[in-house]
Order: sequence, then structure tokens, then C-alpha cells
Amino acid sequence: MLEHFFQCPYCWEEISMLLDPSESSVYVEDCEVCCNPIEVSTNFEAQELVGFTVRSIEQ
Repeated sequence: MLEHFFQCPYCWEEISMLLDPSESSVYVEDCEVCCNPIEVSTNFEAQELVGFTVRSIEQ
């Protein structure tokens, strides 16, 4: 697992997530600070993170 730090698109706090470098994916996970849902998109090549984006989800 790879720990990656980024800023929450809702509360702007720095948070971290553990990412699985064995596959690229898109999923939703709640912010550990404000609990709002964040869409996370990861892109790995040869188990290296080459793309990472987060966006807020309209509620």
C-alpha cells in the first residue's frame, strides 16, 4: 500500500489515504476530517502513481 497526502476539496485540510498500487481505480471515500464524500481517481503504471485526482461530489 502507498500512503498519499492531499487536500480535501471541502474543508481544505490535508488528509492521507492508502492506495493500492496494483491497480488504477475510481472510488468514493469520506474525508476523515469533515466526513464529506470525495471521488478519488488513481492511475498507476508499473506500480508507480502517475495520476491522482480528487473532486467533491454534489449532494
